[in-house]
Amino acid sequence: MMKETYQYTAEGLADTEALAERLASLFIAGTVITLDGDLGAGKTTFSQSVARAIGVTDVVNSPTFTIIKEYEGERFPFYHMDVYRLSMEEADDLGLDDYFYGDGITLVEWASLIEDLLPPDRLEITIEHLGDSGRRFRLQPYGGPYEAWCLELKKNGLIV
Repeated sequence: MMKETYQYTAEGLADTEALAERLASLFIAGTVITLDGDLGAGKTTFSQSVARAIGVTDVVNSPTFTIIKEYEGERFPFYHMDVYRLSMEEADDLGLDDYFYGDGITLVEWASLIEDLLPPDRLEITIEHLGDSGRRFRLQPYGGPYEAWCLELKKNGLIV
């Protein structure tokens, strides 16, 4: 059975930040968010918005070459990953389960490249570029609290 996919359209950075802030208000320890989308779609911008929303004060930039960056937020550690340059074997050797099943918030850019290593419970977000500053976010919840989060956001009119 196909799970429901939810959508959110951002007309600019303020809308992207609003989605990140609303999602972050729902986060619990062990939250896993995966991000996919073309180059320049806004994965790192969304990651930065999530980091700010959970109280990370450090500069958050793309971990393309370091693979994983760890930050301290107000309530949770924030683990920002970019697996674009990794093979499945390299990713498997990193011990990602320690992050996925830990007490932090884990956000993985280019997550579809390591789909077999991802936890079954997660929120998949695909970002599509819609022109100058517009973006479409497609949210696909898998288990855990993620389905309830999407239903709540839909009920409150944030996503459709």
